[in-house]
Amino acid sequence: MFRRIFFSAATLAAVSVALPHAALADNAWPKLKPITLIVPFSAGGNVDFQARLIGQKLSERLGQSVVVDNVPGAGGVLGVSKAINAKPDGYTIVMGFDGPVSVAQLVNKAVKYDAERDLLPIGQVSVAPVVLMARPGFPAQNMQELIALAKAQPGKITYGTSGVGTVLHLAMEMVQERAKVQMVHVPYRGGAQIINDVMGGQVDTGYLVTTSATPLVQQGKLHALGVTSAQRIDSIPSVPAFAETPVLKGMEINTWTGLFAPKGTPTAVITRLASELDAVLKAPDVQQRLKDGGATPGSGTPAQFAAFLKKEKAAYAAIVTSAKIEQE
Repeated sequence: MFRRIFFSAATLAAVSVALPHAALADNAWPKLKPITLIVPFSAGGNVDFQARLIGQKLSERLGQSVVVDNVPGAGGVLGVSKAINAKPDGYTIVMGFDGPVSVAQLVNKAVKYDAERDLLPIGQVSVAPVVLMARPGFPAQNMQELIALAKAQPGKITYGTSGVGTVLHLAMEMVQERAKVQMVHVPYRGGAQIINDVMGGQVDTGYLVTTSATPLVQQGKLHALGVTSAQRIDSIPSVPAFAETPVLKGMEINTWTGLFAPKGTPTAVITRLASELDAVLKAPDVQQRLKDGGATPGSGTPAQFAAFLKKEKAAYAAIVTSAKIEQE
């Protein structure tokens, strides 16, 4: 009898040790609950499109739902702030992009976070240039002619962007500095407003991300003066690169998107997400959908993405300082 009781106790002890491990296995990330993917823009834009594409593919690979949470406002700052303040348990990630991650703190004193300090990079999703569109009937057909026109009419030509301190704004500041011209900045809240006002002739020119500009060029609805990439891009090969203009030789400025997690997220989670994201971005259908919009799919490790971010922020800071850009 004693031996039977002793054996049962030993068995119970073994079970009691095993149960917590089994429970942990059942609750191991990402099994506990759906993953929230914050998008710092309204539904329907370029960042939202990429987030939904990547989120769906990550969900399939992780075996867990990825729920998109659109948090627009303040040029993406509100969404990034929400991600920074989220619990760092691996169940909240954010689709970051150049504006609120790398530029906002440089131009807006009200932005208190430091994305380099407060977010952990998972991986770059895409890199894409921007395109300068012209209103119907605009006399310039390319960047060389635009610069000549701006020199003849200083302070008269208008250009629209998605806001003060955005990469689209910085692109024209670079042009003005290099070409020694002065144009008038008209900030908007988004690409749809820019398209409407360029098409309606309310502004002379407007910067658009390639996903918005490409169909307009392909369908002949608007004329593009140039694209900010080092070379022409496959989706709109008729549009010259800014760098083809002698005074703008070597100029290149791009928008980018990438996945981030709040600081403190477990390293194992970051590593797994980075690995799965890399696999997603290598999928032919994902690559094609990004390329159709004029974007280059991202690649690399979290460390490589972090190095890219540091380099980009330094370049943005130089433009902001030189042009004395400050958001009121």
